[in-house]
Amino acid sequence: MIGRIIDVFDRRFKFKDDFKKNVLDHPVPPRVNFTYCFGGITFLLYVLLLVTGIAAMFFYVPSVEHAFATVEYMTFDLPLGNIIRGIHHWSANLMVVFVCLHMLRVFVYGAYKNPREFHWVSGVFLLGITLAFSFTGYLLPWDQKAYWATKVGVLMPKSIPLVGDFITRLLMGGSDLGALTISRFFAIHVVVLPILTAVFLVAHFLMIRRTGIAKPL
Repeated sequence: MIGRIIDVFDRRFKFKDDFKKNVLDHPVPPRVNFTYCFGGITFLLYVLLLVTGIAAMFFYVPSVEHAFATVEYMTFDLPLGNIIRGIHHWSANLMVVFVCLHMLRVFVYGAYKNPREFHWVSGVFLLGITLAFSFTGYLLPWDQKAYWATKVGVLMPKSIPLVGDFITRLLMGGSDLGALTISRFFAIHVVVLPILTAVFLVAHFLMIRRTGIAKPL
């Protein structure tokens, strides 16, 4: 049945041949090993984070009064809630690991060199966005560990000359962590960072398609 539905659309838009030509027939270098999968695993983990994050948004309330209670409800009372939160939690941790492994492989194999310099630049931005995801998401459960760990993090820029105090107050929304802090972190986590990720991922993938995959050592 699914095949028939696809055929209905293919007869009108002719996308199957384009998909085969642009995706399935893409050449790869010989002797490619498992380390070339690190980038794909990172993207898969991001998709898992996206799906589980959307599911969690239906129940999470980003406020000082309700954040911890809604996370507790998802964990202990919501059917499959603990699984959704667990997948989100571990995917986030593994994504940091695999994006670092992916960049290490690119560096060791010299895949950042001409003509792939901008692959590396976009990858560095994606690494920064990944770390920003972890930092902003850490506060959202609003428990003691999240509160004090985030407070240490937001006070670190305060040592920067001239603009440090402004950055700290901008992140916290005032002189201390509170309702504005969790609101801003939630907005950054679910709106700003996903948009930036989509932009840099599209650029990253298009450049890889244009220049091809770097050969092994």
